[in-house]
Amino acid sequence: MTTDPIWRTSTYTKSDSCVEVADNAPQRVMVRDTKDREGGLLTLLPASWKTFVEFSKDLPV
Repeated sequence: MTTDPIWRTSTYTKSDSCVEVADNAPQRVMVRDTKDREGGLLTLLPASWKTFVEFSKDLPV
């Protein structure tokens, strides 16, 4: 059974120039560009995505 991606953007997004994330499937997290939704996507393991998000929180704004 395949889970269709449910795309969302960050609550911090103030425009459409951001990325969308679909993390509703337990085995993968998908990321795509909001300006080019058909242009491809990045698929990550959930643990890799979690590491990236935690790392990003520590970056200066």
